[in-house]
Amino acid sequence: MTYPLARFARVHVGHLDLESFSRATGLHPELVRRLVALGLIDACTGLPGGLCFPPAQVAAVGRLQRLHAGLAVNYAALGLVADLLDRIAELESALRTRTRWTGDRSWT
Repeated sequence: MTYPLARFARVHVGHLDLESFSRATGLHPELVRRLVALGLIDACTGLPGGLCFPPAQVAAVGRLQRLHAGLAVNYAALGLVADLLDRIAELESALRTRTRWTGDRSWT
């Protein structure tokens, strides 16, 4: 006897669906979709093809909202700003690590 292959939907435990994520961030679902399309936040596909979001993305949206309000730049430009800030943080961390290992004096 053979059994038909069952299809199972991927379930991401702890992830938020689009509606819950929109409520948590205070953003309209269309704006959330736009941020995903711009690559500013990460999403995965949920059950019936909808988006789902890891909880950490709520904090990422908060950062984007603060940058958007403080710098008065559009969301497309925020990608560049966020990337530059992330790169600065990486370089500062590498410098701190290097200073610890070599005993060099910090530049600050």
